[in-house]
Amino acid sequence: MSATPLGARDRLFLNRFSFGHTNQLAKQVHSAGGGRAWFEKQLHPGSIKDTKGNQVKAWFPDVWYSPSKLYERNESGVANWWEVMPDLARWTMMRRVYSSHQLHEVMVDFWSNLLHVPLGDDYAWVGRVDYDKLIRKHALGKFDDMLVKAITHPAMGLSLDNAFSTKDAPNENLGRELLELHTVGVDGGYTERDVKNSSRMLTGYRVDMWPTYKKHYEPDDHWTGTIKVLGFKSTNRSKDGRKATEKYLRYLAHHPKTAKRIAQRLCVKFVHDNPSSGLVKHVAAAWTHSGTDIKATLRAMVSHPEFLGSANQKVRSPLEETLATIRALGIKPHKPTDDNAFARALYWSVSGQGMTPYGWPAPNGFPEVNVAWSSPGRALDSLNAQLRYASLASWGTGGWLTTDVGFKSYHSFLPPLPARFGSVINHVSITLLGEPATPRMKDGIALRTGIGLNRRVGRSAMDDNRVKQILIALLGTPAHLTR
Repeated sequence: MSATPLGARDRLFLNRFSFGHTNQLAKQVHSAGGGRAWFEKQLHPGSIKDTKGNQVKAWFPDVWYSPSKLYERNESGVANWWEVMPDLARWTMMRRVYSSHQLHEVMVDFWSNLLHVPLGDDYAWVGRVDYDKLIRKHALGKFDDMLVKAITHPAMGLSLDNAFSTKDAPNENLGRELLELHTVGVDGGYTERDVKNSSRMLTGYRVDMWPTYKKHYEPDDHWTGTIKVLGFKSTNRSKDGRKATEKYLRYLAHHPKTAKRIAQRLCVKFVHDNPSSGLVKHVAAAWTHSGTDIKATLRAMVSHPEFLGSANQKVRSPLEETLATIRALGIKPHKPTDDNAFARALYWSVSGQGMTPYGWPAPNGFPEVNVAWSSPGRALDSLNAQLRYASLASWGTGGWLTTDVGFKSYHSFLPPLPARFGSVINHVSITLLGEPATPRMKDGIALRTGIGLNRRVGRSAMDDNRVKQILIALLGTPAHLTR
């Protein structure tokens, strides 16, 4: 099998804006003219066919009902919510494995984490599928549009109690988190009075709970009177406060503190944990000048020298690393037919590593900094998971994670044989990771296998167990564990 190496800059774009290397993706980068050109194409997912990514929707039919129908099916025991929500997570993972819209999937993850609604929320679960559609629609659009829709969405209202907030008893949860988590940040300069006014402005957005779960606006529940928050002012005289609320949310989206905070968060996610003030100002300026346009903001970030010099400075989260492992090994999940099927059992595998899609229980979302994912325990979990996934092809079928899935043969990772063992390692590394093995990696694998780097090896020496040892060794290196 031919292996397609990538230059360092091309790998940087692929690693930061996809869920992991595949040889097919490397060919797409080459065909596009390099990593930056591939990135630019990915900013327009509507122009890219996504047949495989779209096919996986049919694998999880219990997910795609209206909120009222989801509730009805839950109450009747046809499809309980604690089964449906993991299926949304399963579909999300399968899209990340298969989709040709890799940058879009990465940005859906980013915004879902910023505007976080936990998947297992006791009330919000009914609207969580529709909320995911909202984030997907706006993930590469304008943040002010996304913020207006997200904050007034029933799932957000139910998760942070705004759906129960009235003019006589304004609930402060969403009003506070809107400032602290979604826009200007905890150091954004707002006061407790601002929090109260923020909460008052958001009153009126209600949800008919059982059984319809339809959102509606209740003018009699909206607090009226002058609202002042961080320089925003509204007379807020009308009982129908939706126009005033939209102006308030757009004001926050465009606020300089929001521009700085989102720029900081983008740079921490896609550059490194301690972005310079110059980089953050550069990205924040693009945010402001473009009117919160996400594409323009991303372009500004990836054009900066600090981004271009940041390769391998971000640690993959457990979920990112698992999906990258699946993609690198060429594991091909099929439509699940039982609970042992790979596309279903994967949820429990990643749950054991402490991270499922949208599974963080608090409203602040998963941490983005390296230290959160760099403990010895996490490293051990990753090494065990790599061993598990690299060994699946030799386990046969009928067991956990081995049903309804295809595996590449170990032999398919090899170059034409006989060849020098050092060249074999290099070829496997390019196929698996998109880059040649370093001398240190080669020396470690030679020590592990007991084969000298200059020895010419044939098919008999490169049996399945030897190839598996090479794969496991390469997956355990920083080249795979970082992005």
